[in-house]
Amino acid sequence: MRWIGSETFRLTRLLYQRCLAVILLVAFLNAAFEFKPLLGEHGLLPVPLFAPNDAAFTIAAWLGVLLACLAITGLSDRFRTWFSMLVWAALWVLYLSSVNGGQIFYGFGWESILLEATFYAIFLGSRRASPQTVVIWPLRWLLFRLMFGAGLIKRRGDPCWHDLTCLNYYYETQPIPGPLIWFFHWVPG
Repeated sequence: MRWIGSETFRLTRLLYQRCLAVILLVAFLNAAFEFKPLLGEHGLLPVPLFAPNDAAFTIAAWLGVLLACLAITGLSDRFRTWFSMLVWAALWVLYLSSVNGGQIFYGFGWESILLEATFYAIFLGSRRASPQTVVIWPLRWLLFRLMFGAGLIKRRGDPCWHDLTCLNYYYETQPIPGPLIWFFHWVPG
């Protein structure tokens, strides 16, 4: 018996895994180019206790880039489910290694969110298998926590969130402004 909505979950899994793989690609490219100057043997905060040398970090970062490309293109899905799960597990282990060795440079909340999202992707399987509901619920819980937490941090922070005036200053101080920011800045309060 076919489960209602399994095609929706298949499309959702496809988009989730591809978009997550793009994010991981950027993360591993970042590690490939910045890990050595920041945390290498002669970097700002060397990590000789965590790895033998810079070559180990470089190999891990470029292996992560390769595996992320396999996931983006869907080549990891063309084989059996175990191969897709192996690719995602390897991505998770490699990024976990970067985060554990990354000290303060990898100590932000989004690192743990990315690790958690990648961990769930392991169990989504390939396109040959239907996504299991037991994996969909933790993904929904992760999304809920992200949205709810983003709202809570704003409510407990600056008083401008309480009187709804933060957007009066947001567009003046946004770190990476977009092309429409100038127009949004001049919208009436």
